[in-house]
Amino acid sequence: MTIRIVTDSTCDLPSDVIEKYQVKVVPIYINIGKHEYLDGIDITRKEFYEKLPDLAEHPTTAVPSPIKFKAIYDSLAEEGAKDILSIHISQVLSAMVDVARTAAQETISAAVHVIDGRQLSMGTGFLVETAAEMASVGHTVKEIIDALESQIKRTRVFAALDTLEFLKRSGRMNHWMSSLGSLLQIKPILTMFDGKPENEKVRTRERALHRLVEMLSAAAPFERIALLHTNASQRIDELKKMASGLISHTDILTVDITPVIGAHIGPGAVGFAVVRALES
Repeated sequence: MTIRIVTDSTCDLPSDVIEKYQVKVVPIYINIGKHEYLDGIDITRKEFYEKLPDLAEHPTTAVPSPIKFKAIYDSLAEEGAKDILSIHISQVLSAMVDVARTAAQETISAAVHVIDGRQLSMGTGFLVETAAEMASVGHTVKEIIDALESQIKRTRVFAALDTLEFLKRSGRMNHWMSSLGSLLQIKPILTMFDGKPENEKVRTRERALHRLVEMLSAAAPFERIALLHTNASQRIDELKKMASGLISHTDILTVDITPVIGAHIGPGAVGFAVVRALES
């Protein structure tokens, strides 16, 4: 395969897809106290979310160095890659794209094309899967990039948080706003579209789930869809039942979100990643 795909561990792509297309996944570092973990390698998602509420120090995350990226690009070139598509979490959320671009400029063993996926979680994962599928059947780099640009414009991720506490702990929200949210039972809904993170607030958990279904309806018809959650299987089952009229198939992909993102949004979050179908 002369075109290889690189991504990072925030893409949440299932392991069978990664193995099928030989996608190279670069893990992000998760720091818990004095311990450093590689996302998806040194700590499971279940372990992380079970520990998170009781941690004395809130976890922090860090991206790999350009040297690490360059080593990966060079190793893929040694395996025969002529072109490498490096697709990553939105640069407004992480330094990953900037680091990859720095490494790409220093790589001469293969042509590296760094793509800001302008998404997170399976919003990025679906892009990676599309690129890998197209590369596997012989599409050119330009054809793949054009397809990804189209898909980015049709991709949305939206999720309801169960609490504001972890936004506060991670420094994404001041203490006063967190306390107010708890008092009023505010449930924030975070959205991501084309590199633009936004939010809205609703009252109560039930209203938050209803709002997610409304947003799902507005995004139909779907080319791809995934249910997302942070260690909240019971809530995701409830959301799946509420959205049953919009989700025709029972084997819909369900993904437990990476701790890199979960450290900020906390356990109990649920939502969707969708790619709207192309208009005929």
